[in-house]
Amino acid sequence: MSTPRITSSMISRGVLTDLNDVSTRLSHTQQKMSSGKEITRPSDDPFGTGRALSLRTELDGIGQYRRNATDAEGWTAATDTALQTIGEIVQTSRELLVRGGNGTLSASDRGQIANQIDQFIDSAKQTGNSAFEGRSLFAGTATTTKPYGFPSDAYLGDAGDVVRQIGPGVSVIVNARGSDVLGNGADGKLLNTLRDISAHLRGGSAADLAALSGTDLAAIDRSHDNVLTAQAQIGSIANRLETADDRLSELELNTKTLLSQTEDADMAATIVDYSMQQSVYQSALRAGAGIVQSSLMDFLR
Repeated sequence: MSTPRITSSMISRGVLTDLNDVSTRLSHTQQKMSSGKEITRPSDDPFGTGRALSLRTELDGIGQYRRNATDAEGWTAATDTALQTIGEIVQTSRELLVRGGNGTLSASDRGQIANQIDQFIDSAKQTGNSAFEGRSLFAGTATTTKPYGFPSDAYLGDAGDVVRQIGPGVSVIVNARGSDVLGNGADGKLLNTLRDISAHLRGGSAADLAALSGTDLAAIDRSHDNVLTAQAQIGSIANRLETADDRLSELELNTKTLLSQTEDADMAATIVDYSMQQSVYQSALRAGAGIVQSSLMDFLR
């Protein structure tokens, strides 16, 4: 049985195939070096590609939750500032009420105090119209509406809750409503109370003076309690948001680390691989040249 003849063309094709294999590996390693990525195309690692896509989706979700938390933190900070201003208005109004209700002031003096109370009513409503990034803080979900107009004390917002999602299935209510803090002008809350105080200061009758030191004083203390309750609620929400943001920041860092481990190349190992593959390629070129040359000489003989 005759031995199959190995021709020069067969040798050349074999050499070229080996060189192409080495060249392909060398090119892939060069891509890893230039991109810094272990996975430069899905076929490099289908499982790793799927994992990287999943991690990137997770990062997008975390980023949105962090943006929601940041917006909510800004909202609660602006709300707290407004509530502090309203609290100061209540405290100063109470001091004026005590002075105006002691029975020793003249009608003119009480009238001047009433004028100051009227100014505080306008200030309270202006503060109630405070906005954060163009959105009304105290109007419920009617954020494009100013909750109070002039001269009416009617509440123009709604009873809705402003909600921010800060995690999968985790939402927080971030708003305080003007109707709960200032009222609607006819419900015994702050605006209504201040209007009554102003009217009683101007009235001057025995019943008016009795109201100033009795029902009006009790009403403004209730209004102060309402403001303190709203501040406590907003403070509690702010603390929760801060904790959530810290947790999201840590989760984002961990996810980025996992993504890096999945798709980033080990540059030290890649450089070593490149050096070795380059040496193999050069050696293959020299060896291939020698083999082809020898085969050609044999053919010529």
